[in-house]
Amino acid sequence: MQQLLFICSGNYYRSRFAEAVFNHAATQLGLPWRAFSRGLAIWMVDGDLSPWTEEALQQRGIDRAQTGPTRVALTEPDLQRAAKVIAVKEAEHRPMMRDQFPDWEHRIDYWTIDDLDCASSEEALPLLEARVQALAAALAAK
Repeated sequence: MQQLLFICSGNYYRSRFAEAVFNHAATQLGLPWRAFSRGLAIWMVDGDLSPWTEEALQQRGIDRAQTGPTRVALTEPDLQRAAKVIAVKEAEHRPMMRDQFPDWEHRIDYWTIDDLDCASSEEALPLLEARVQALAAALAAK
């Protein structure tokens, strides 16, 4: 089983949604992959899971168990065990990666999915879902 790591700031909203959507799709497609997610600044938020993420998963019929139980800070071992690593917003996460994990800054993929300060959940989560679904389809085609 290969591991896919989604990174965001708080590990509360976008990365957790991506993790759940990917794990749901991987199960449906029979992929030998499992996603997990981590945050670069988990102290920035309170609670286990964003209500926007919870609602979006419910609307899509995706079980909450497809994501971890709570926010988790990114560690070097997390990066090492992942076959693929994606940070969900380059402008936000590349500087954080450079500061916290400089050896990894150029070894991961960066997407451009905005947080709630730049886009509503109704805008951002469908874009993120489409990227995750495309990734799952590409992995299935290999």
